[in-house]
Amino acid sequence: MRIGRAYGVTDTGRRRLRNEDAFICEPPLFAVADGMGGARAGEVAARLAAAALEEAGTETRGEQGVTALIVEANRRIWERALTDPATAGMGTTVTAALVDARSGTVAVGHVGDSRAYLLRDGTLEQLTTDHSLVAELVQSGVLTPEEALRHPQRSAITRALGTEPSVDVETLTVEGRPGDLYLICSDGVSVMLADEDIVAAIDGSGRDPAAAAEALVAAANARGGEDNITAVLFELVEGEAPVEEAAAVTESGEPAGLTPETPDPDAEVARHGAGPGGRAVALLLVGAVLVVGALALYWGITR
Repeated sequence: MRIGRAYGVTDTGRRRLRNEDAFICEPPLFAVADGMGGARAGEVAARLAAAALEEAGTETRGEQGVTALIVEANRRIWERALTDPATAGMGTTVTAALVDARSGTVAVGHVGDSRAYLLRDGTLEQLTTDHSLVAELVQSGVLTPEEALRHPQRSAITRALGTEPSVDVETLTVEGRPGDLYLICSDGVSVMLADEDIVAAIDGSGRDPAAAAEALVAAANARGGEDNITAVLFELVEGEAPVEEAAAVTESGEPAGLTPETPDPDAEVARHGAGPGGRAVALLLVGAVLVVGALALYWGITR
């Protein structure tokens, strides 16, 4: 068994000015981080988490491995917040999946309310349990699942990366099967779309990860796009051939994911644009250069 097609996409949505999500779609590692914090701190936290996960390479395996990755991400975010007052209080969710093709297992680790799903034999299963206020109220019987969907604090999380010096990572292992399709997403997908909507988007795309990811973004935006929207999908298939390269794009159409050569989260925000704000600043800078050049030319002619 091996990893087949894989694809990741992120979108700002219709209500937010910036995109504070980050993702990794680099077999055998797949992850989504949903940042939180004032100013650009949420973007910084999510990208620090993504960089820490991705720099670990491809040899990490199992629940212990994915836990170690997330703990390291927590350390980096916590230490950055201690030394940079502009990022104090920042944090991020993270859900990561590590595929071990040799054992045929998928190890999942998560903190917060970004989710991992498994679509197998036409049935969608939520693999992770939200670390959120409403999830705890549902588990205790105070709220029904239907009431939780409408609760005004449905986005309030009870566990996050980077808000404390240590973190409790929840993990699980799935025995993979050929034909499995996994989805990791931010709550910009799971809050806007019910399970049946997710299944409809995936099935309507022929279970192709690229088409399904784009369909999920479109469906979430059609429902209001109240938050940033990120979806990463990958499939398991028969065979022992080398892993296919993942196709991963940002909303600007550029390659996504952080690389060891560019681990700085602030550099990543600039490199990927992170929404319309980044493009606007770039245009202003270009305009300023043109104005200065024109003034210099005029001064030279009139002398």
